[in-house]
Amino acid sequence: MNRFEYIEARLEDGETFVSRESNIKLYDGEQKTKFEDGELVLTTHRLFWGRPGEIARAAVTLCLHLRYIVSISEEQASNYLFGRKTRLILHLRPAAIDKAPGPLDNSRASFIKLSGKHGVYSEFASALRETLEARIWQVDASSTNSNENCEEHAKPTAKELSSREARLRMRTGIGGIERAIEAKSKETDENIALAFQDLRVLMAMAKDMVGISQVISEKIRNERGEISQDETITFKSYLLSLGIADPVTREGYSSDTAYFSSLAQQLCEMLLDPLEDCGGMMSLADVYCRVNRARGLELLSPEDLLHACHLLQGPIKLRTFPSGAMVLQLESHDDEMMAVDTLALVESNISLAVEDLAKLRNISLLLAKERLLAAERLGKLCRDESLEGLRFYPNFLINRPKEC
Repeated sequence: MNRFEYIEARLEDGETFVSRESNIKLYDGEQKTKFEDGELVLTTHRLFWGRPGEIARAAVTLCLHLRYIVSISEEQASNYLFGRKTRLILHLRPAAIDKAPGPLDNSRASFIKLSGKHGVYSEFASALRETLEARIWQVDASSTNSNENCEEHAKPTAKELSSREARLRMRTGIGGIERAIEAKSKETDENIALAFQDLRVLMAMAKDMVGISQVISEKIRNERGEISQDETITFKSYLLSLGIADPVTREGYSSDTAYFSSLAQQLCEMLLDPLEDCGGMMSLADVYCRVNRARGLELLSPEDLLHACHLLQGPIKLRTFPSGAMVLQLESHDDEMMAVDTLALVESNISLAVEDLAKLRNISLLLAKERLLAAERLGKLCRDESLEGLRFYPNFLINRPKEC
C-alpha cells in the first residue's frame, strides 16, 4: 500500500479512461485494509480508488501509477453468500523516493490484492493486462523521471505505440463498452444456437431409443419363458426411464373431450404393468409422479390427470376411499383377497402399525393404511388406539381362533 499516493482524480494530458469496477476492496499483501466497497477506475497511466462518487467529483483519492506493476496473477476465493470469486494480485516494484504522500509510508508486502463482494470481473482484468502491455505512459517525457528507481524498459517505437493505442482505444469509453456488450451478446447467441443443436440431436436419439425399447418389449412378451422375472422387472424400469414416445397433448385435439379420452387411454396402456407389479393399487400422487417422469418435457397438470382418471374404462378404474384418498386400481383387484393377505401378515406379527405394513409390502403409507382399514371394515381386523399410536390386531370377536 506504500505505492499508493493521494492525488486528485483528474486525467493528465494524453491520459484516457479505460475501464471501471465497483465494490472493490484493497489488501496490503494478505492484510485487509479500511479501503472497502470503493470504485476502481483504470486509465492508460494510473489506477484510481475512491469512495462512491469521489472520482466523479475529481476529489482526492488513492492513486497507483501503472509503472509500479510488475505482473498480475489471480486467485480463487470462496464466499458463503456469493459463491466463488476471483481476486487480482498485483506484484509491485519498490516505491520511488520522490513519491507523493499516501496511506502508508512503509509496507513489507510486495503486492496488493483487489477483491470485492463478487470478485473482479474478467473484463476488467483483461483491460488491465492490455493496458500494462501497451505502456502508453512511456510516451510522456515526465514519466521518465519517475521511472529512475524502477527497472529500465526498452522504449517502444512510434509505430508500436500507435498500434498499442489503437488496440487500447477499442476498449476505451462508451464505444468500447458498447463493443464489449455486442461481442458478449454475439457469443451468447452462438452458445444458445449450439445448445439447441445438441438438444435436437438428443431428442432424435431419444425417439430412436424408445422405438428400440418397444421392439425389445414385444420380444419379451412373446418369449417370456426365456427371460427371468428379475430381468423382466429390471428391463421394465429401463423402459420407464426412457419415457413415452408420443405423449398426448392438448395441441393435437380440437376439443377437451377428445383430449381427455385419448389421455385416459394412454394412461391405461402405460400404467397397466406397473399396477400389476405393485399389487393392483397405486395412489394418485404416485401415478402423477410416474406419468410426468415418463412424459419428459410434456408435463401434465394435476387437474388434467384427475379429469382423465375419471374417464378410465377397462382394466383400470379410479377409486375413492371413505377417508377421501384416491387411487388407481385394477378391476380384478379383490378387497376380500387383499383382506385375507393383510390378516395373515397381522397374525404372523401379532399386530401391525401402518408403517409396519408399508415396509413389509413396500407400499406407501397411504395404501398401507387403506388396506388395514379395508380389512377392518370386512371384520378381519380390529384397532387399538393408544398413546403409542394406531395398531391393528386380528378380530377374535368375530373370528375366534380354533384353540378357543
